[in-house]
Amino acid sequence: MESKKINEWEKAVVFLLNLDGWELEHCGNGNSRYDAKGKTSKGLDCVIEMKFRTKYYQEKMLEKEKYDGLMELDKDIVKIYFVNDPKGNFMYYLNTLKLPKVESKYCPDTSVYTKKRLHKPVYLLKENDAVRININIDPF
Repeated sequence: MESKKINEWEKAVVFLLNLDGWELEHCGNGNSRYDAKGKTSKGLDCVIEMKFRTKYYQEKMLEKEKYDGLMELDKDIVKIYFVNDPKGNFMYYLNTLKLPKVESKYCPDTSVYTKKRLHKPVYLLKENDAVRININIDPF
C-alpha cells in the first residue's frame, strides 16, 4: 500500500476517534514512532501506532523494535497499537498488554532504498487481546 493512501487512512481513524470524544492529531507524516497523538476519550495523554493490512492474519504482528520505541516514551502516556485488516479494526493497549514471547519472522526491510527481506524480532498478538474490536461482517 502506498504511503499517501496509508496517510489518508491514518487521518480517517483520527477523525473517527475524535467523533467518539478523543482529541487526536495526525502526526504520521515522517519517521515518528507513532501516527497520532493527543488525548483518549477519558482525557489521558496517548499515542497511536497504526498498521493497515490488505491481507487477513489471525495474529497481528508488532515489531519488537516498534514496541520498544513506544515503551521508551513517558510511562504515563497511553500507548496504543491499532491494526486494520479485511476482518476489522483491532486496538491494543500496550501499557497493560501481556506480551507473547518474541518470535523471528522473515519480513520486508522497511528501508525505502531496498526491497530485500530480513529476519526481525516480532510479537504475534492475539485478536482477543485487543480492547476494541470492530468486526467487518460479510453481508452475503
